[in-house]
Amino acid sequence: MNIRNIAIIAHVDHGKTTLVDKILHATHVFRDNQNTGELIMDSNDLERERGITIFSKNAAVTHKGVKINVIDTPGHADFGGEVERVLKMADGVLLLVDAFEGPMPQTRFVLQKALHLNLHPIVVINKVDKPNCRPEEVHDAVFELFYQLDATEEQLNFPTLYGSSKLGWFNTSLTPTDDITPLLDMILDKVPEPKISEGNLQLQITSLDYSSFLGRIAIGKVTRGVITENQQVSLCKQDGTIERSRVKELYVFEGMGKKKVSKVEAGDLCAVVGIDGFQLGETIADIDNPEALIIIPIDEPTMNMLFSINNSPFYGKEGKFVTSRHIRDRLMKELEKNLALRVSETDDADKFMVFGRGILHLSVLVETMRREGYELTVGQPQVIVKEIAGKKCEPYENLVVDVPAEFSSKVIDIVTQRKGELHVMETKGTMQHIEFEIPSRGMIGLRSQMMTMTTGEAVMAHRFVEYKPWKGQIPGRNNGVLIAKQGGSATAYSIDKLQDRGSFFIDPGQEVYAGQILAENIKPGDLVVNIVEGKKLTNMRASGTDDSARLTPKIQMSLEECMEYIQQDECIEVTPKNIRLRKIMLDEDDRKKFQKVLKAEA
Repeated sequence: MNIRNIAIIAHVDHGKTTLVDKILHATHVFRDNQNTGELIMDSNDLERERGITIFSKNAAVTHKGVKINVIDTPGHADFGGEVERVLKMADGVLLLVDAFEGPMPQTRFVLQKALHLNLHPIVVINKVDKPNCRPEEVHDAVFELFYQLDATEEQLNFPTLYGSSKLGWFNTSLTPTDDITPLLDMILDKVPEPKISEGNLQLQITSLDYSSFLGRIAIGKVTRGVITENQQVSLCKQDGTIERSRVKELYVFEGMGKKKVSKVEAGDLCAVVGIDGFQLGETIADIDNPEALIIIPIDEPTMNMLFSINNSPFYGKEGKFVTSRHIRDRLMKELEKNLALRVSETDDADKFMVFGRGILHLSVLVETMRREGYELTVGQPQVIVKEIAGKKCEPYENLVVDVPAEFSSKVIDIVTQRKGELHVMETKGTMQHIEFEIPSRGMIGLRSQMMTMTTGEAVMAHRFVEYKPWKGQIPGRNNGVLIAKQGGSATAYSIDKLQDRGSFFIDPGQEVYAGQILAENIKPGDLVVNIVEGKKLTNMRASGTDDSARLTPKIQMSLEECMEYIQQDECIEVTPKNIRLRKIMLDEDDRKKFQKVLKAEA
């Protein structure tokens, strides 16, 4: 049986999932009259809303009698943990690059992993239908990138295709063709068949699926031997122990779904049902002489956040799962499939420290929990500090900003204030391409500030580079906040009178509690205000003074923006219906006492 295993890797928004759509349509996985919609592989609600891939997915198509297993991977650096492990299943990679943007930091990160595993690359320069694209320059930039990453002679001799996955054509030149057949032919031609070594069964678990009916399903590539239904196997654990188990059912990928089979031979990808208690990276091996494969190392997390129960006055009003036991169980369940995540318990039974790759990684977890009916409080994201050779070190990121030329000075100014160093600056058409090295702490809250300053024109991308010595104090938010003095229902009268003091996050009629953050102050320093005061009614009427309150619409903030906005003494209350900002200490007197203690210690 002829098989090709290929992973599609690219930066966010360069068109991976659209390309997978076209491959599925070109190989007639669907009926011609079937309405499938777009971005078929983004099955999760959050993925569709944000337009990003979060979990890697598998599909299999047949072209000219050869089965092609396609693995769609996430493009965002925060989900790098997904990409690192699924590359083990592939024998070749399709590196997708935008014909205008060229190779971006995430492209570099994933390509490095792929070249390290000796995978055969095919470069696809996508979106050549864009008005200001520069495919030749981008091709040179990709070659330069391969060279910097120490690619072998064979890898440097990569084939290149040009085209547009949206319009549905690819070709070895810039001449449009009718369909994407040249791409599929190139995969058959350039991607080698899986290497099969003789010997007993070896299958490394690189991904997993969950079914409420079958439980956890192990997914991986059979690197050696044959696996059959009802076969007795050994599970080689991470700690070196070996557990005996039995394969209940076997599935291979077909189209968008899976097909039940009785045996799978080396080289193919499959899903195994019936193995209990496995972790990603472990090996399913022969029952008599089990041999484990090397476990894939996953990059460490760089950020942490405190998750705790919701202890606000509105506790339990909106959510279904509110206790610390619920939150703990949910986090432990997440650990099973989210490789780059870590959870540690604290001295307080109601609080858990959660470690992740970045703000997006953690916010997707919080948003998913919120939609499932959980209520919780999350604190300010903090970077993980390490001591290396006796020095305090923190994570640094490579930040790339593409921005119209007139905003470039503002961008450089705002990043250097946050201890970023300018490394590269070059012109790409009408845009300036700027690269910095910046401490991860400086990235917190940078996106919203950057978008405001560049009227939403900036395109930002960043990835973790390494740990370096601590850079010192980084300025946080300049403005203070307005805090509710007492609970009740916010009145339009009070909001109207306080509008000159700040920009509000709430609407009139919304229920608030003492200690909740209502608005951003126009000055530094916090201000406690009465937001529930109604208008005193009298029999006197005066012309001109009785006109109704004129209110500015409230500021809508997403969960990520809230995470980047809050300071150390603040937190976010997350419920299925609302996201509220609040002070950790709700009582004003408690906050004042705490400030006095801090000053005395200083």
